[in-house]
Amino acid sequence: MADPLPSLADLAAEEAELQLTSFTNDDAWELGSALVAAARRAAAPVAVEISRNAHRLFAVALAGATPDNASWIERKSRVVHRFGHSSLYVRQDSIERGTTFEAEFGLDPARYAAHGGAFPLLVRDVGPIGVVTVSGLPQLADHRMVVGALREHLGR
Repeated sequence: MADPLPSLADLAAEEAELQLTSFTNDDAWELGSALVAAARRAAAPVAVEISRNAHRLFAVALAGATPDNASWIERKSRVVHRFGHSSLYVRQDSIERGTTFEAEFGLDPARYAAHGGAFPLLVRDVGPIGVVTVSGLPQLADHRMVVGALREHLGR
């Protein structure tokens, strides 16, 4: 049985916790490298992308990732850019209001996917400045991989 999705309150708490003081190109390299290392340890067939202000700073497709992962990254990232929250938060927000993201917003599913794995890069007292996205695992696992890497990055 799959793990239940976290509550909206839990997802909001993650976003409040995982705020950065700044985010440089070097930070993107360190965060991306940490995600690659975690994915390799888990033999996870994922693609990873990190962008700041629509500028791609880090991108990789590990063994087993497919071209479809690039499309998922774009679609999940668009959700973060449009709503300012993680793609899983946006999905859960609709669910907790008794609907679905697709029904509520009517956005083109070829362009928007509210599935876990894209997380805003939040700079304290600034707001969202970019997105870190993982694609290739079930949505909750994608989300957890990103959250774990951000926690590790902030812990340094």
